[in-house]
Amino acid sequence: MEGTTYLDYSATTPVDPRVVEAMVPYLTERFGNPNSLYRLGREAHGALEDARERVARSINAAAASEIVFMGCGTESDNAAIFGIATANGRSSGHVVVSAFEHHAVLEPAHALSKRGFEVTELKPRTDGTVHPEDLEAVMRDDTVLVSVMHGNNEIGTLQPIAELARIAHARGAAFHSDAAQTLGKVDVDVQALGVDAMSFSGHKIYAPKGVGVLYLKRGTPFAPQMLGGGQESRRRSGTQNVAGAVAFARALEIMDEERPTEAPRLASLRDRLVEQVLARIEHARLNAAEAPERLPHIANFVIPGCEGEAMLLHLDAAGFAVATGSACSSGSLKPSHVLLSIGLPPELAHGSLRVSLGRWSAEADVDAFVDALVPIVEKLRAMNPLYEKTIAALTRGA
Repeated sequence: MEGTTYLDYSATTPVDPRVVEAMVPYLTERFGNPNSLYRLGREAHGALEDARERVARSINAAAASEIVFMGCGTESDNAAIFGIATANGRSSGHVVVSAFEHHAVLEPAHALSKRGFEVTELKPRTDGTVHPEDLEAVMRDDTVLVSVMHGNNEIGTLQPIAELARIAHARGAAFHSDAAQTLGKVDVDVQALGVDAMSFSGHKIYAPKGVGVLYLKRGTPFAPQMLGGGQESRRRSGTQNVAGAVAFARALEIMDEERPTEAPRLASLRDRLVEQVLARIEHARLNAAEAPERLPHIANFVIPGCEGEAMLLHLDAAGFAVATGSACSSGSLKPSHVLLSIGLPPELAHGSLRVSLGRWSAEADVDAFVDALVPIVEKLRAMNPLYEKTIAALTRGA
């Protein structure tokens, strides 16, 4: 990260040197296939199962066998959505997903809608939370699966997963949650949360890209989506990434050890950031500011009169890496579906910035970022002929 102040830890994290140290032997001298019977294979198999046990303990799974190693968080989400919805040969039914899910959940749900399933996208409220009574209102007798993320990757709001899962189970539906953003940052106890399936991503917890985990509660009907040699107890075929599994387990171990001090440190940095941005940039807002609970490391702002991409590029030139709520897709600019789902109009959703903090973030980084952002906003607003109209409309709507 030399020359760049990295403030996009929700997108990916650098691999912790301690994690590299743990995984390197399984890329070099202990490279065996964990399904082979000779010594190298047995060594690899032992390391794989040890990693499985450690992940299971961290999330309080009832058994290590409930941990399925995957290629990434997206594969884990896909496996859960398709695997649970189509279990036992099922080809129809009702599926509920929240409208601000990651595309790794939304796209499989859309695909199911073309295969005979009926899909309901449940909107969160303006506080960035899926309210239990709203889920209750859309549940049906034929609902087979509900998927609501544990913590949102753009606005950082936490969801009442235990209560939502109880509502799903009361109607006979399975419950899945994408926890890629929450693992290691808040307590994740799958038994207390009551989930049937939960998805995790290695590169969000300072492990490398290319490894994910699916927690699949014992007894949950599941149709495997990756067929072949029957690895991972026939739930995900393919030779396992032993080095990745070892890295995932070590990274999670470090997160758990450091969370009692790291989570409050990040929350303090986040609050410092929010206070400065709102104080120094006129009309700036924190998205989903009314959320009852939020992740310690994410702050998402809307800055009227500025395009997110323009701010991002100017900040990049100034040496800061952040994200915007807009995404370029197929040559057309689209506002964030997350921000639209909580009621932001497109013109405001276009002017958003997400700042996400991490292990190597410091107060000086936050202060320098705000110092750089203020003149960038002033410059972009001065160039925007519609800025005054935008603010007038915003003031009328307040």
